This record gives sequence, structure tokens and C-alpha cells, in this order.
Amino acid sequence: MPSDRSIGRTIGRIAIWTFACLALVVAVLVVFIAKFDWNRARPWIDDKASQALGRPFAINGDLRVAWQRPPGEQGGRAWVPWPRLTAYRITLGNPPWTHTAQFATFDAISFEIEALPLLAHRIVVPSIDLVNPSIDLERLADGRDNWTFTLPESTQPSRWTLRLSDLSFAKGQITLADAMKKVTLRIGVDTLGQPLAIGDVLKQQEASAHSAAAQVVGARGASQLAAQTASAASAASAAGAAPGAPARPHAPQSYALGWSARGTYRDTRVQGSGKIGSVLALRDASRPFPLAADVKIGDTRLALVGTLTDPAHLAALDLRVWFEGASLSHLYPILGITLPDTPPYATDGHLVGRLQTGGNVFTYSGFAGRVGGSDLSGTLTFEAREPRPFLHGDIVSNLLRFADLAPIIGADTNASKARRGVSVRQPLDRVLPVETFHTDRWRAIDTDVTFTGRRLLKDPRLPITDLNAHVVVKDGVLTFDPLRFGVAGGTLASQWRLDGSTVPLKARMTMTARHLKLKQLFPTEKTMQSALGEINGDAQLTALGNSPAALGATADGEVKALVTQGTVSRLLMEEAGLNVANVLYEKLFGEREVNIHCAAADFVATHGVLDARTFAFDTDDGVIVVNGHVDLRDESLDLTVHPKTKGLRIFSLRSPLYAKGTLKHPDVGVDKGALALRAGAMVGLGLLTPFAALVPLIAPSHNQPTPCEALITQMQTPPRAGA
Repeated sequence: MPSDRSIGRTIGRIAIWTFACLALVVAVLVVFIAKFDWNRARPWIDDKASQALGRPFAINGDLRVAWQRPPGEQGGRAWVPWPRLTAYRITLGNPPWTHTAQFATFDAISFEIEALPLLAHRIVVPSIDLVNPSIDLERLADGRDNWTFTLPESTQPSRWTLRLSDLSFAKGQITLADAMKKVTLRIGVDTLGQPLAIGDVLKQQEASAHSAAAQVVGARGASQLAAQTASAASAASAAGAAPGAPARPHAPQSYALGWSARGTYRDTRVQGSGKIGSVLALRDASRPFPLAADVKIGDTRLALVGTLTDPAHLAALDLRVWFEGASLSHLYPILGITLPDTPPYATDGHLVGRLQTGGNVFTYSGFAGRVGGSDLSGTLTFEAREPRPFLHGDIVSNLLRFADLAPIIGADTNASKARRGVSVRQPLDRVLPVETFHTDRWRAIDTDVTFTGRRLLKDPRLPITDLNAHVVVKDGVLTFDPLRFGVAGGTLASQWRLDGSTVPLKARMTMTARHLKLKQLFPTEKTMQSALGEINGDAQLTALGNSPAALGATADGEVKALVTQGTVSRLLMEEAGLNVANVLYEKLFGEREVNIHCAAADFVATHGVLDARTFAFDTDDGVIVVNGHVDLRDESLDLTVHPKTKGLRIFSLRSPLYAKGTLKHPDVGVDKGALALRAGAMVGLGLLTPFAALVPLIAPSHNQPTPCEALITQMQTPPRAGA
């Protein structure tokens, strides 16, 4: 039997030869790998990649493999080299229906693979370096897109796992052609050189937004907007809330990449730039992913700085957002939100978005804004829901310029219309706006917004002080309930229902005027500053038409107003009666007040024509009766004013007055025919005796008062709207 020593020698020889053989195999393998022409493997790699991706894949240049010592490894692991693969001129094809042959091209792709994890079926790639990547994204009008890959289904889960730690590239380009959204963009992406903190980017964007706002609303408006924003931030801090964004569990990442874009959106020119975090940082749900953009679409500018939480699942947005543009209505084709036509505007606010399966919700909270010469602030929430999105919130203006409301109904000047891109021009001889309503936008979104104008800046002749409105849009029907103005110490409240779901638009309006003070109704008329009394009125109208002018031309209903128990300057009444002597007396020696028994106006509207059913003004000194009509179809006037004095008036040229012409250019004067008859009679009688010539100028007394009680009773009957 062999001894233990001989067995030991045998085992030793076997071990030596085995190790030698393994070393030889490794050496041969290393030499083979080092000397092997890996380009011979390209057809096999191209075929396997094409099958896996479902698209033609090709390495058109060299395929090289280099071995290098792993960085940062120690001990025995440091002696196991890592292969580094580099492939040149790679292409990934498009589906056959696209307009371009390639989905993506790369000048080169290079990456390392850790060797030892391969034994555990783990592919660990520390970094992938892309050289000049170019990606072409395309979507047709029928919904087909080239960025959705049809991958082969596997019956069993793969034993292999992949971990990628970093992705880097020097320059990249993305081309987008989306026929569904009508977007064409060419986007360039590059590294920033060094990471930028979100605070630094925010300061840069604040300065840029201030400069852009000055170009839109003027330097003074931009300074006022900055003051509003600072005031809102101070108020938020005092209330214990952060003025920018809510507290985050982890600090946001730094910006790593910059991008710029040019193209068109719905045939409108688009250009902009921005910054984002590292591409692979999108996988880290614990740290907010940074976003920044400054984009101009036509005459609208949108800028934002903030973060996206859990990018892989689009959990939430937290952004500081600025809007600037020629009119708020221009946001509709960009954001799909229906807003009114306005003068140039600029806003600054905080946008929070909850991206959820049931519908995304975005809240633009605590924003400050300038619209024309008016300030705005408030909160708006947009909910993406079916069948239409929903916009709701509250808006307040502490100082509202009345002229800034004109574009809402198309009542601004033609120069203003041109600035906000409206081609319809207002005829110079018409008062009612002819610009049509955008009823198609009413059917695109539901709205519930309250607006408060606490103080109005206006023409001194306008006795309006404040405004409150509740605007609701549902199923294409726009309602104002109420639309309330503070007027002359009283209120002018109305309810409007504009049904834009039909063509033409159907409108119903109810208006109530209460406690309007006579003195305040004419703040610039000296003769009315001693007037007392109040005006109360009601109106109900229906109409058809897609513009204010068309609605006026088809109006049906009734309008009623009543003045009771007041006083008015006698001078005003004497001027209306053309009582020459008394006017001269009042001018020289002062004014006196006369009592108003009643004043009543009762118009009936029929197909745009307002007929004066009752229009009378009765005081101690006289009665004025008006008859005729106002035709809103062509805005013409045909009214006759009959002044009737009470008591004896010497040197009275009392004669009927007329009001003709149009609302834009009224023609008011004396009925020359009646006045000529009086003059002729005076001359004829003057031939007999000089005293007799005064007889035609002596106004007979009309001491029978207008039946005020009957008028009041009639006026208390509510007006009726047309069918």
C-alpha cells in the first residue's frame, strides 16, 4: 500500500498541474480576449439587440473591448480587471411608418462592467458615456408614436438584474414632431459644467422675470408686482408658512443639465431654455428632482423653477411660476384654461401639482399679478377630470382700473385689440362691441370663480365704486350670479345667463338698481350737487347673438326705473324748459331746489327696439314727458322731449326738444318748427302792440300733476323678459 507521503506528493502534483492548466487557460483567454477582433461579434450583437428591442439595431463602426484595473477596489478584488466596451456609430431604427429612418444615433457608447457580480447574475454598470446622442421622436395624428417599444414577452422571469449608476454625455439633440399636439421642437441638451443649486437658479429667474414683466406691464407695473410678491411672502411667513414651497423631507438635487429649444406649437413660434437634474437622478424618489424653464410661446412667456417629487411615478410638482403676456385669453391654446381677454399682464405665484391616477390637480396659490393698471391676487385650482376639467378659486383686486375690464366684452380700443391679437375692429360709429364671444372655449372647461374689485379707478364721471362677481361656466353655459357694482351710493346687481352651447348664443339678463343717489350719479355736474332722492329700477331681457352688439339688436323685455321723494336743482328744470328769464335769474343770483314728486321710465324692448311706454319727470315747477324709441339694431335715437311748465313763465321759449342721431353721435336740439311758429306769432302780434308780442312767450300753466301714484303702482309691477 502506498504510504501517506506518496499520496501527499500525488495530490500536490495534481494541484500544481491543475493550477498550471487554469493559469494557462486564463492566460490564453486573456490573450484571446485582448487580441480578439470584436468586430466579428457585431453581427451577433446586432441581431440579438434587434430581437430584444423590436427595432433594427446596428453597430456601424468599431467594437472594442479594453481591460482595466477597477478604480477604488482593494485586496484581491483589485486584481480582477473590468472590461470596458466601446461601440462606434450606433443606430436604432424607426418603425416603417415614420418620416425618418432612425430613432436614435450615437457617435459612440462606452461603458464598464464590474466582473465579479457577473458570477451572481448581476450586471453592474458604474457609468454609461454617450457621445453626441440624437433622438427623433414622432407621433402621428392617429396616435401612433415611435417611442413606444414592443418588447418580446418572456414566459419566465430573467435571472439577470441590471444596475446603472450614472449616465453622462457631452452634447445631445432631441427632435419632436407631434401631429396630435401640433408641436415641432428641436431641443439641444448639454452638461452645465458644474452643478447649480436651486436657490441660485431661483435668484437668476426672479431677475429675468422682473425684466420681462417690465417689458409687458411697464417698469412701474413690474415694481408694483415685486412689492405685491414681497408683501405676500411676508404675510405667509407671519402665518407660519414658507413663502416659496412646503418643507421637503430631503433637500433637492442640484441642476446638472441645461437645454434649449426652438420650434412651433399650434403654428405659433416657441423658443426657450431651462435646466434639469441628472438623468439618473430621476430614479431617486427620496430627493426632489429639480426643474427650471423659461419659454416664450407667441406673445406669452412662462417661467418656472422648482422640483418634481418621485419622478418615476410623477408624484407631485412644487414650482415657482411666472406668467407674462398680451392677454390672459392667450393661455387657452397653451394650457387649455379659459380666461377672459385682458390688457397685458404679469403674474408671480406658487404652483403645486398632485399627479394622481384619478386626475391631476394643480393649485396656483398666493399669486400676485398686474393686469393693465390693476392688481390681482388670489388662488386658482385646476382639476383634470372628465368630461371637462374644472377651474375654481377666488381673485381679489385692491385697486381695479375700470378700463381694464373693457377687453372682456370687446369694448376696448382698436389699438388695444391689435395688441392682444384680435383682427375684428370696432366700427367708429358704433358703441356696442361687435367682437364675438369665444363660446367654443366655454364648452372646453367648467369654471367657478369669484372676483372682488374692492376699489375702482375710473373716469370721474362714472359713479362706480366697487365690483363683485361670481362667474360659473358649466356645460358651455356662462353665468354671472351675481354681477354687482357699487354705484352712486347704491347697488346695481344683475344675473346673466349666456348659453354658449347653442348657435347663436342665448342670453337672459335680470338687473336690479337700488338706492342710487341722484347727486352721486352725476358727480361732475355742478347743477346736480344739491340734488336729493334715489333711483330704483329693474330690467329683464332676453336676446340671441354672439356679440354684445348682436345681443342688443335682438333684445326683448322690459326696463323700468323710478325716482321718488327727492329734490333737484331748479336751474336744471328751467334749462330743460328753456325759460330764458329764470335761467338768467338763477345764473345771476344762485340756485334753488324744487321737489320731485316722481320720475318714471318704462321701456319695452321688442327685437332690439326700446319704446318709451312711460317716461315722465314731475316736479313743483314742471313736467317733462319723453316719447319715441331707441333702436339698438343700428343704435339710432328718435326721442322727443316735451317740457311743460307749471305756473306762469314770462319770456319762455318753451318748445319740444329732440334727440336724434346715434348713441355714438347724438344730435340734441330744439324743435325748430314749433319755435318758428312761436316766433312768427310774436312778430305778428308785435305789429299790433308791443305788449302783445309777449303773449306767445307766456307759457300756460299745467298745474295738473302727473299721476305719481298711478306711475308708482305701474312701476312696481316686475318687468317681463321676452320669450
